Amino acid sequence: MQITYEGVMKALSRVEEPDLKKDLVSLGMIRNLEVSPDGIRFTVQLTTPACPLKEVIRKRCTDAIEEDFGTTVKITVDMSAEVTSQRESGPVLPGVKNIVAIASGKGGVGKSTVTSNLALALARNGAKVGLIDADISGPSIPTMFGVEEENPRVVVIDGKNYLVPVEKLGIKLLSIGFLAHGDQAVVWRGPMMSSALKQFITDCQWGELDYLLIDLPPGTSDIHLTLVQMVPLTGAVVVTTPQRVALADAAKAITMFGQTPIKVPVLGVVENMAYFTPAELPDKKYYIFGHDGGKNMAARYGLPFLGEIPLVQSVREAGDGGVPIVMHEDEPVSQAFSRLAQSVAQQIALRNAGISIEENSIVS
Repeated sequence: MQITYEGVMKALSRVEEPDLKKDLVSLGMIRNLEVSPDGIRFTVQLTTPACPLKEVIRKRCTDAIEEDFGTTVKITVDMSAEVTSQRESGPVLPGVKNIVAIASGKGGVGKSTVTSNLALALARNGAKVGLIDADISGPSIPTMFGVEEENPRVVVIDGKNYLVPVEKLGIKLLSIGFLAHGDQAVVWRGPMMSSALKQFITDCQWGELDYLLIDLPPGTSDIHLTLVQMVPLTGAVVVTTPQRVALADAAKAITMFGQTPIKVPVLGVVENMAYFTPAELPDKKYYIFGHDGGKNMAARYGLPFLGEIPLVQSVREAGDGGVPIVMHEDEPVSQAFSRLAQSVAQQIALRNAGISIEENSIVS
């Protein structure tokens, strides 16, 4: 059977995108198709560089073409990505495609650790990422990235001062910790905290970003309300640990995002410190804080379970050392954060495609 452009496109029209449940051709994901005597070559443009199903899609494309034209034809499937967005361009964060709040109802659950590693895992997959440390009274992002002594530059544009984020490991960073170094306490009332967050969002040169993560303080406060009133969030990720006291507060965070006038979709739940694995016994799991608390809570609220992160000493050491653990590829926990990034990116793509997150779930 003669190989033609139309024939190859017809074959690929049988390949369904696993999440979006439509074929690749009608979704416009097939680009640069070339048919020649040397074979077939084309690009599949994914909705995120962190797509966890790229190899599945590649194989389905190859299988569909071989079904019509035989197994002897040379097939080259290239993969590229363009992060999707529902945001309309406006005066606030005009170059940012997706804004994601990372929240927890309770302090001490490792929210900032999760945020830092999530940001880096997304960036390592090729995304452009920024991070705002909105925990005004307890900023920890500067320490985790090893930039405690840095100060954001100020540039003047059309007579107005703008902050320029500090960059480290490919991530653009802003934190009140850059303005109050060392042991200096930030003792501010709610309106002052909200004002600082507004400045980080409106008076900063963020440039083009695929994802802007906002590390929120624990609880439900002025900061949370200020954020949702200023910018339309793509969604929120809720971090918890397995024990009941943390789950109760995480549930409050979930219900907060569902209330009017907030109405922010929760992209899913992350269970941090899910189990303890000693370095000398890497195959052992000790559920010292309880078992499957976050997974069960996600199921109860009809939300995706985005993944579980173990409690291991190397996570703490890496954060204290200013190079989050996801940068240490030899560490098994690094892969857990990589899978988390894929799950979050996947849920964002579904949200942007107009698919209800309640229709989908991800199990780590």
